Amino acid sequence: MTDNQVYFTPVELGRHTLPNRIVLPPLTRQRAEQPGDIATDLMAKYYAQRATAGFMVSEGTQIEPRGQGYAWTPGIYSTRQVEGWRKVTEAVHAAGGVIFAQLWHVGRVSHNALQPDGQAPVAPSAMQPEKVKAFIETGPGEGELVNPPKPRELTIPEIEELIELYAQAARNALAAGFDGVELHCANGYLVNQFISEHANVRTDRYGGSLDNRLRFLREIVAAVSAVVGPDRMGVRFTPLFESTDQDRVYIGLVETDPHQTYVEAIKVLEDAGLAYVSLAEADWDNAPDLPVSFRKAVREAFSGRIIYAGKYTAERGARLLETGLADMVAFGRDFIANPDLPARIANDWPLNPLDASTLYGGAEKGLTDYPYFEGSEAEPAREAAE
Repeated sequence: MTDNQVYFTPVELGRHTLPNRIVLPPLTRQRAEQPGDIATDLMAKYYAQRATAGFMVSEGTQIEPRGQGYAWTPGIYSTRQVEGWRKVTEAVHAAGGVIFAQLWHVGRVSHNALQPDGQAPVAPSAMQPEKVKAFIETGPGEGELVNPPKPRELTIPEIEELIELYAQAARNALAAGFDGVELHCANGYLVNQFISEHANVRTDRYGGSLDNRLRFLREIVAAVSAVVGPDRMGVRFTPLFESTDQDRVYIGLVETDPHQTYVEAIKVLEDAGLAYVSLAEADWDNAPDLPVSFRKAVREAFSGRIIYAGKYTAERGARLLETGLADMVAFGRDFIANPDLPARIANDWPLNPLDASTLYGGAEKGLTDYPYFEGSEAEPAREAAE
């Protein structure tokens, strides 16, 4: 047995028994049908090709029109969007997979061009975001990264309406056939903005103390859990411990005390009995590792499953699983380029290289045309997806 066999022991995740501990995490691909931001047959094929993952989470799907920060990303608020996602879930289930929908609202990381009636994006506070970009369409199949404008502060009645929008998105996810939902509370987007001292300077019950800044998270978790059940629900965070000068689209907010902030946030999930927490680490070159003390604190605070993602090789992920501080490991870029990634990890087969130029937008190139390992047992899964 190789060290990588640690991935191939079954694991319970809520009501599901998963055959392996390899996760396809949420990965923005910007290939939704236009107009309408609808999941497509091509997307169904993409997910079905990767259904040998123990667990899959859809790309972020906006819960309402104001929640969009990037052109061509899918939504889950219209009837046609639900129908599009149903094609995806049916294809995944036919291939034997388990898939949750990631519910997404970008908050201030948007642009007037993406907002209804060209209005300003909404946020917990009217604070100009830094080091982030929105992506707008400039022509058919063409777009550009742009600086977000200053957002508008949400009123308390609007916050209460947003909580119901999350609950409705969860209902839509179940109607679309998803096995559960993940709340996107990472990467500097709306829920992360409420949690962060750098994006939330409110003076009402949703701002000020850490407990108040966690209120939006707590209320969304309660509302969505009432719809899907806590055993069909997870949350994703990005607990960054060091700042970076890199100008990146996907970047979280670095708190003064990230350890306390995220341990307390994870306790919210523990109190609600959620199935898992997913922690996305910094993944750029020379990014700092999460402190072992934090990983241990997460394990002590949370009794559900713990998923880590971020610059993991199969070997590095196996070492983390062996420590007992993680239950599952997610692979993003490697899973994009290798639809049969679990088989490659199990057999120590070489990996396809990633074509970074095809990550966002386009059609099948870079989405469904990556080859399987020649002669692998994943070949029938590919045929079933076609």
